[in-house]
Amino acid sequence: MGPRHTRDEILEAAVATAFADGLHRLTYGRVARRLGTSDRMVVYYFPTKADLVGAVLVEIGLRLQASLAPAVTAPLPDHRALVRALWPHLARPEVDPVFARFFEAMGLAAAGSTPYADLVPLLVEAWIDWAATMIDAPEATRRSEATAAIATVDGLLLLRQIAGPAVADDAAHRLGVT
Repeated sequence: MGPRHTRDEILEAAVATAFADGLHRLTYGRVARRLGTSDRMVVYYFPTKADLVGAVLVEIGLRLQASLAPAVTAPLPDHRALVRALWPHLARPEVDPVFARFFEAMGLAAAGSTPYADLVPLLVEAWIDWAATMIDAPEATRRSEATAAIATVDGLLLLRQIAGPAVADDAAHRLGVT
């Protein structure tokens, strides 16, 4: 058996593996090889594939939220203002790999792949909940505004992934985001 690693070290290796190889190729073996340890060490901290994938998705989401924190320093009035505040921080090459993994997870979920079909809706809900904290609107409309913001941002980011930055930037301009 290889060296003993902490849960945080294994999670970091799992995140690195997901970015390097894709979520669809995230396995105990790949994570263990990255660390020079055995599969059993990874299983010790993440007993199921759902545990491993879920932890990776949560970690990626937390990193994204932390990187977006400077974008919104005070609650904004509606989804349009939130998208305008977020877009310059999201439309950067260094963020593209995060959303490549996010859209990969969404595709796996849409195809009914386990554990993504169970985990990704929770991730999307968390993304909407986070956006709702950024909107200063009546309680009755805050979640709808957050959902509209996430739908707009995700649509623009999907365009950026598939059609390229210029197409996404043009669409953002047409939508009044830039």
